[in-house]
Amino acid sequence: MAGTRKRLGDLLIESGLLSDEQLMSTLKDKPREQRLGDALLQRGYITEQQLIEVLEFQLGIPHVNLYRYPFDPKLFNIVPKGLAKQKMIVPLKKDGDKLFVAMADPMDYNTIEDLRLSTGFHIETAIASKDDITRTITRYYDDELFEDLTFEEPEDQQQQQQQEELVDNDSPIVRLVNQIISSAVSMKASDIHIDPQEHQVVIRFRIDGKLQTERVLPKHLQSTLIARIKIMGNLNITESRIPQDGRIKVTIDFRPIDIRLSTLPTVFGEKIVMRILDLSSSLNDLAKLGFGHTNLQRFLEEIEKPNGIILISGPTGSGKSSTLYASLNRLNNEEVNIITIEDPVEYQLEGINQIQVNPKVGLSFAAGLRSILRQDPDIVMVGEIRDKETVEIAIRASLTGHLVLSTIHTNDSVASISRLLDMGVEPFLLTASLNAIVAQRLIRRVCRDCGTRQPATTREKEIFARRGMEIEEINRGAGCAACNMTGYRGRIAIHEVLIINAEMRDAINRNASPSVLRDIAEKGDTIFLIDDGLDKVKQGITTTEEVLRVALIE
Repeated sequence: MAGTRKRLGDLLIESGLLSDEQLMSTLKDKPREQRLGDALLQRGYITEQQLIEVLEFQLGIPHVNLYRYPFDPKLFNIVPKGLAKQKMIVPLKKDGDKLFVAMADPMDYNTIEDLRLSTGFHIETAIASKDDITRTITRYYDDELFEDLTFEEPEDQQQQQQQEELVDNDSPIVRLVNQIISSAVSMKASDIHIDPQEHQVVIRFRIDGKLQTERVLPKHLQSTLIARIKIMGNLNITESRIPQDGRIKVTIDFRPIDIRLSTLPTVFGEKIVMRILDLSSSLNDLAKLGFGHTNLQRFLEEIEKPNGIILISGPTGSGKSSTLYASLNRLNNEEVNIITIEDPVEYQLEGINQIQVNPKVGLSFAAGLRSILRQDPDIVMVGEIRDKETVEIAIRASLTGHLVLSTIHTNDSVASISRLLDMGVEPFLLTASLNAIVAQRLIRRVCRDCGTRQPATTREKEIFARRGMEIEEINRGAGCAACNMTGYRGRIAIHEVLIINAEMRDAINRNASPSVLRDIAEKGDTIFLIDDGLDKVKQGITTTEEVLRVALIE
């Protein structure tokens, strides 16, 4: 049988999951020691679920779904947590002298043999996805923490002991906080919310833009939990009446993770939000941000101009920073001097001079920008335009031969023009300096593992018809373990690239209304947010509901 077994690449091509070109380019470019399956996953050609299904067929090893699997907690004592994490294995069940385990790589015979020797059982294997195994390890191996976390609020004589527990790496509270962060990173959460309530503390993760409850902790852990997080962020643990901001740097599974920490006093105690910045997964390629072909070409033309202002607009959490960083990464070379002023500096970029705003010492966006212009910059990035002073200095910089990139909080590209004029900027200065405005939103992707084609509803056909488009089928996710039964996994950006052409400049100088500006934009073939979103629905990337959640149809 082994001699007639088909190769993985051939099976993937036969199942229509891979093209010959994709297979050949992957085989050519991948490191020699890297497995083909891992290389294809890294390039995004296939999903882990698709790979597992093909391996199941190729190897004859069953695939197991760990979502809601009825685990026996006693088995977690047989396979130590360290070994489970390192080798990506989870014990499933025991049957006589056989131990059934789920593995990400069931061909790892060395691990199987080590497990047989250390446990004394015959090992039977099944395939499971890495994400599934990581979630299981995080959820079940750390349940023992709650057995240790039974102490009540400390009395005065126990203060010393509490202080020691807050910094001791083996203490239950330290392990609990580490486990919460590790779990959030493994589930690709962007934020961790710790919400104190009257009788409990709720831990919620924001995954793909939506908050979901991860666990509920007893109220008596609140003060110790918050104190530990504050110590990690170098905050004042005795001050609980005013908001505080801090930063935490940790390494999770050899990946550097940067966390922005914010505390806010509420009636039931301090609420904490931790924004997770995964330094290893920051997107540095503009082509991977979701730009449509036309929008990408227009945007690249604008950022390669020698001077002028380019603004990226959208609410908090719409991916503006990722687009800015990817733009700077593209422009970054030894021939240009790039300086940024940010609040805060989210990702540190090699070869770029980044300044952190510090209002306590008078270093505001405006003050920093004024100083930057004396540093002979070619390209300047201002984290956010918040006031008239900052925008006027940015205009002055663009008019004296600098390319200025910045963000502004508005609903769409045309609204950004109105916002700048409301700040008190003279129309003639704005038209002389502004090159383009990019409005951006993040929408959820349909899960590639459970997405199925379905006929479009009458309402959906009407929505597409109003934008001059047609639709017959919509791709929807039924919900599976890979996407936590949501039907969505991951996010992609939709864009609206407004080029400030001669007609638009003339209209701005005449103080034309937003509706007139929008008509001019439409005449200039601007692809609006709703159009870019509906185009991604046609491609099967997202759903109509997701697009209408962030963009208005007119």
